[in-house]
Amino acid sequence: MELIDAFESAYREWDRLVHEVDERQWDEPTPCSDWNVKDLVNHLVGEHLWAPHLLRGETLAEVGDRFDGDVVGDAPVAMWEQTGSASHSAFHRKGALRGDVHVTGGKTPATEYAWQMTTDLTVHGWDLAQGLGVRSRMPDELADAVYDHIAPQAGSWHEAGIFEPPVPVPDDAVPQDRLVALLGRRP
Repeated sequence: MELIDAFESAYREWDRLVHEVDERQWDEPTPCSDWNVKDLVNHLVGEHLWAPHLLRGETLAEVGDRFDGDVVGDAPVAMWEQTGSASHSAFHRKGALRGDVHVTGGKTPATEYAWQMTTDLTVHGWDLAQGLGVRSRMPDELADAVYDHIAPQAGSWHEAGIFEPPVPVPDDAVPQDRLVALLGRRP
């Protein structure tokens, strides 16, 4: 699966799930122990607020702290719609995935940044589905593509505390379960 196709697939599933949140579900827990449903959506909205700026070449200092804290307020779905649309357009802009972008660890290739954002949409989409008590519709092809891309880096991410240690799954586990287990979730 090509990167932009993976991004598109992950984006569509995340977007579908955000639109399924019932007003009474914003405080429901998610597999991310520090975040409820609203916190999780806030996290992704915050990341996607950065995307257009970083893909235009802005530095972290230029963006500053304007996207810290609660960025969704009382309108998480509307904020996702606005932010997601701008981010989606930024990733699809001609030439957006060429060159480097500034991230916390320094400069990284724009393609690697796009894979990181695709990974977050994919895995946090599963987290959101769990928080809502609905079935994730993560396509196998997407789960396989993200797994293949992140598996070589997963050990260092666990050591850095970004994700919990892997959870064992059977050899015949479906791709979605293999992916989320690699990142410390219990399918």
